[in-house]
Amino acid sequence: MTAAPIPQRIHRGDDALTITWEEGHEGVFPARALRVACPCAGCRDEMTGRVLLDVASVAADVRALSVRLVGSYAIQIDWSDGHGTGIYTYEFLRAHCPCERCDPDGDT
Repeated sequence: MTAAPIPQRIHRGDDALTITWEEGHEGVFPARALRVACPCAGCRDEMTGRVLLDVASVAADVRALSVRLVGSYAIQIDWSDGHGTGIYTYEFLRAHCPCERCDPDGDT
């Protein structure tokens, strides 16, 4: 069993969230892509994972207004479009890291 990923630093920028992981790995998550990937029940069907969110309704300039820790396993983000119910686990974020090392094809 592998240990769950643990971020060492989470930085909220104007258009991205930067997460530095234990091993010094850094992932820069564009705000809109992270908002569109929201895992909450309002954005994704809980049973099938099917996207319920109208992706076109998410503004190109959406940004994270605040980020707060959820226990020792996740973060919750309040978005500029009023959404804020999604809980992004560290495992989810690490698995969807958009950096070139983790996603060389750029399709995360």
